[in-house]
Amino acid sequence: MAKKILIVGGGLAGTIVGNGLCRKIGSELSRGDIVITMLGATNQHLYQPGLLYVPFGRIRESELVRDQRKVIDKRVVFHVDPAVNIDVDKQEVTTESGRVHGYDYLVIATGSRVMPQTIPGMAEGAHWFYELDAARKMRDALDKFEGGKVVVNVNAPHKCPVAPLEITFMLQELFEQRGIADKCEITYTYPIGRLHALEPVAEWALPEMEQRGIKYETFFNTKSVDPKARTITSEEGSTLPFDLLVTIPPHQGQQVIEDSDLGKGGWVPTNKLTLHREGSENVFVVGDTTNIPISKAGSTAHFEADTIVDNLASLLTEGRMARDYDGKVYCFVETGLTTGTYVWFNYTTPPNPGPPSQMIHWLKLAYNRMYWLSARGLL
Repeated sequence: MAKKILIVGGGLAGTIVGNGLCRKIGSELSRGDIVITMLGATNQHLYQPGLLYVPFGRIRESELVRDQRKVIDKRVVFHVDPAVNIDVDKQEVTTESGRVHGYDYLVIATGSRVMPQTIPGMAEGAHWFYELDAARKMRDALDKFEGGKVVVNVNAPHKCPVAPLEITFMLQELFEQRGIADKCEITYTYPIGRLHALEPVAEWALPEMEQRGIKYETFFNTKSVDPKARTITSEEGSTLPFDLLVTIPPHQGQQVIEDSDLGKGGWVPTNKLTLHREGSENVFVVGDTTNIPISKAGSTAHFEADTIVDNLASLLTEGRMARDYDGKVYCFVETGLTTGTYVWFNYTTPPNPGPPSQMIHWLKLAYNRMYWLSARGLL
C-alpha cells in the first residue's frame, strides 16, 4: 500500500515541502509507492512579503498572486478544502467539506493570521499591510495624507520581525520625497524595553531612528484605540494622539490548531532541531505554525521546509532522519525607499546588520521577482 504524505496548508512552507519532495522521491511517486496530498484554503498563492510595497505603490498587485495549481508540482494532489480538525492519534485530518484524509506522515503548514480585532478599536482606527485589502486601504490613506502625527504601533507576536522597522523608515522617506517631512512626526512603539526583540537589531535601529528624527516609546503594550478621538493607549498608561495610525497587529495561528487542541494560540509545540511536533514522530511542523522562539519569516519557513524535505525523503527511502534545522534565518531589511540592509542568524550566531546601501535594496527587489522560483524550491 502506498505511503501517504499529507500537507495541511498551501502557503510558502507547504508549497516548498511539496515541490521539494517531488524532486527527491520522483521515482517512488511514479511507481505509486508514495502519494502526496495538499489541503489548501484557497486556489491562489500570495507573495506575502510583497504586501509591504503596496501602500507605497511600489509593486503591481498582479505580481503578488498566482494560481496555486501552477506553483505546486502536478504530482501533488491539491484540494481547496481547508482542514477543520487534525487528529494526530487517529492519523486523520477532516476538512471543511467533511472529507477525512488519513496519512502516514503529516506536515502542518497552516501559517498565521492577523488579529486586530483582539484590541478594542484597532480594526476601526488603524491601518496595516499584512492583507491585500488592508494594504490597499493604507495606500489610499497615504495618498490623502498631508501631514500630522504618525504612530507606528508594534504588537506581539507578529510575523516578519523586521517589517515594523521597514515600514517606519519607508514612511519617513516617503514624506521626505513628497516634501511634507517637516509637517510629519513619526512615533514608533514597541512592547518591550528596546526597539526590537533581537538585541543587535535594536542596537542598530536606535541611531538610525535618532538620525532621522523618528521618536520612539518602548514598553508600549497596546490596550485600546479610540478611532474618534484618534488616540492609542497602552497597558502601561501612555496615550498617544495620531492623525495616521499604522499598526503591526497581533498574530495568532490558525483556528484549526486550537480546535484540534494542538497548541495554545494556534502555535504547535515543535522540536527546534527535528521540527517534529512534540510527542509525534510522524508529524512535522513548519513555518509560522511552530512555537519555536525564532523569527516568523519567509526565510525561516524556507529553511525549515528544506530540512523537512530532506528528512522526509530520507525516512521514506532509508528509514532514517537526514539532518537537523540549525535555526537559519536571512532577512533583507528596507531602510527606506531606496536603501536596504540584511540580517542573517541561526541558533548560535546572532544577527549583525550592516550599513544600508542601495545595492542591497535592489537585491531585495530582485528577490521579489524570484520568489516564485523559491516557492517551487528552485532557489
